[in-house]
Amino acid sequence: MALNKLIIYQIFTRLYTNRNTTRKQNGTIEENGCGKLNDFTPAVLRHIRQMGVSHIWYTGVLRHATMTDYSAYGIPRQHPAVVKGRAGSPYAITDYYDIDPDLAEDVEHRMQEFEQLVERTHKAGMKVIIDFVPNHVARQYKSIAKPSGVSDLGAGDNPGMGFSPQNNFYYCPGQRFTPYFDLYHGEKEPYIEEPAKATGNDCFHNAPGKNDWYETVKLCYGVDYYAGRVGHFDPVPDTWLKMTAILMFWASKGIDGFRCDMAEMVPAEFWAYATGQVKQQYPELVFIGEVYNPAEYRRYLASGFDYLYDKVGMYDTLFQVIRHQQSTHAVTGAWQQTDDIRQHMLYFLENHDELRIASDFFAANGRRGIPALVVSTLLQQNPFMLYAGQEYGERGMDQEGFSGHDGRTTIFDYWSVDTLCRAAQHQLTDAEQQLYGQYMKVLNIATSEAAVTQGDSYDLMYVNPSCHRQYMFLRRYKRQLLLVVANFDEADADVSICVPAHAFEFLGLREKCYTATDLLGDAPTVELPFTKDGSVRVSVPALGAVVYKLK
Repeated sequence: MALNKLIIYQIFTRLYTNRNTTRKQNGTIEENGCGKLNDFTPAVLRHIRQMGVSHIWYTGVLRHATMTDYSAYGIPRQHPAVVKGRAGSPYAITDYYDIDPDLAEDVEHRMQEFEQLVERTHKAGMKVIIDFVPNHVARQYKSIAKPSGVSDLGAGDNPGMGFSPQNNFYYCPGQRFTPYFDLYHGEKEPYIEEPAKATGNDCFHNAPGKNDWYETVKLCYGVDYYAGRVGHFDPVPDTWLKMTAILMFWASKGIDGFRCDMAEMVPAEFWAYATGQVKQQYPELVFIGEVYNPAEYRRYLASGFDYLYDKVGMYDTLFQVIRHQQSTHAVTGAWQQTDDIRQHMLYFLENHDELRIASDFFAANGRRGIPALVVSTLLQQNPFMLYAGQEYGERGMDQEGFSGHDGRTTIFDYWSVDTLCRAAQHQLTDAEQQLYGQYMKVLNIATSEAAVTQGDSYDLMYVNPSCHRQYMFLRRYKRQLLLVVANFDEADADVSICVPAHAFEFLGLREKCYTATDLLGDAPTVELPFTKDGSVRVSVPALGAVVYKLK
């Protein structure tokens, strides 16, 4: 059947296909290499598609601040004092209309290479998501690829005003940019910015600290932070017009969605305006918002977002359950908090901001994430996102350069990812191959079983109060019924599951002995007796799950 549950595969584009294993700390692009857009061949894309992936989020494709010099191609050189890492942060955009030259085999034809990647991805049966970074830009933002007639961000600003609804930036009039670090950074001339612009993480003074987003400047959407966040939205602020035009530009390239960075730092009023404009012309295009405040979820959904990160609810809960810091009953509370908007919540266990499951700072073994994978993908109809390398148990324990020994894969440095390199060369360990096999099975169940993609969900935890390391639920669609039990314990579990009379009424079940097949296992069929308020006994492997399909 056709995919109708979104499975988003996040790829950090410069790392995914880089097979250079030099991995020199703080290495240059010449030393450590860099993946290219053209490396995503039809064969590579077919491999990704086989996991059940419906959308690829190509992270970091827009041109951003870097220490690599491309001035020979007419690309302005960035001062290293305001670049994080040699490769630079993909969230410090230097040109919203341009493609990162690091990713191109032929720098002068980088846009064509991107357009061809979009076409190849579509031919492989998947859709394309890219970043939209609306809250901030690189300190030395300058577009060289903007269409004719488009004025640059800040070009018409009055820097003598700290705030103006028609300015694109916020300013500190009469003050020079004086951050915590040396502004020379090995250069003959210092980086000079006067008057200083406000920094991206709502730092409205001229001296950002080490933990501030000092390499970025905050964009002005008509909100006067100096006067207590007063909004000035009529007439429409200039930034609204410019950023909506950028969205329309990329939509015209045939992409299928935007992952919107730090969406809640931009007023909901802008999103209602911009998404309305874009969807009028591109109604199928999706907006995914990075919103962390649950109190704001419904407001941002009402402003045009299709999906929002479920970070402080489901992700944080599963993180703690995996680490034995909470009972599995907490999962029920997590989904209930967003039950009215459940179709719009994006579940995930890893992304570029979060710890790798297999890192020493999280679970130290990718296998410990399998029960959470089963819950995240099979509990509801909503989308799921995984981060490239997660399926092999990538540990993220390198100290790459600007990115330290932190259990995350760098977004700032030229590097290659160990498991991705070895997977491409068929050199995975037996444990890594087994983990990948589990991911393949679970993700394909999530996208092929109608009970998951279209069915109702029934949480069984409230009638099984003694289960604290297992999580169990039913999924039902028409004549299809699934019983799912995930075991977060490191020992095999023999579980007696109560199925309440209400479940029979809610799902329209009959009392009978069902023939069941475990979609995750290789065992023969079993007989499972279902009676109202009766018990069903199942065995679940350590750090695993059973997904019984009942006939």
